[in-house]
Amino acid sequence: MSRNEQPVPAGPGLERYGHVCVLYNSVDEEYRVLSRFIREGFAQRHKAFHIIDANLRQDHLRRLRELDIDIEGGEATGQLEVRGWEAAHLRPGWFDQHAMLSLVGDVLTDAENRGFPYTRWVANMGWALGEWRGVGDLVEYCTRLNHLVPKHKATVVCTYDLARFSARSAIDVLRTHPVAIIGGIVHENPFYVAPEELLRELEERKHSPGTGQAA
Repeated sequence: MSRNEQPVPAGPGLERYGHVCVLYNSVDEEYRVLSRFIREGFAQRHKAFHIIDANLRQDHLRRLRELDIDIEGGEATGQLEVRGWEAAHLRPGWFDQHAMLSLVGDVLTDAENRGFPYTRWVANMGWALGEWRGVGDLVEYCTRLNHLVPKHKATVVCTYDLARFSARSAIDVLRTHPVAIIGGIVHENPFYVAPEELLRELEERKHSPGTGQAA
């Protein structure tokens, strides 16, 4: 194992990175990878902003309780905020990447203004499997996050189910995240492409017949 790859449970906290993707094979694996990141954030009074499938909200809260997190107390103080996709990525009823980027900036700024020293953002990206207008802008959105997140004290973690996303989609996702967790191992991602370069490529795709972005 190289010095850039460490098992998540034993390695340093993910908060040293700004933008991370988790590629997982089961829901249990997803939460196993995230558990330390989430639990340590509450212990350090960091803001926790979670975006999930609203249909799975009760299961999400149950898993947080299993980490000994005070759900009611966290929500009362604003330390914990859990939103469904419809109140985040799909707020207009479709995916508007610019509206979502604005939401990210607003949430991170509000957390800072309210005195939270750091924000730990976790977003399940299963919404991108739907046939929503704007889903084709996912890669561009993830790329632009690399300009936005470093302006704040925050780590944004996006999680993707490998059993449901295509291989092409997974590769595009990897190209937008400086750090990836695959099989529970942290990788300083060799597939990562600098935002300026990738944005130029995406613009060229739009004007090239027969090409498009992966959803």
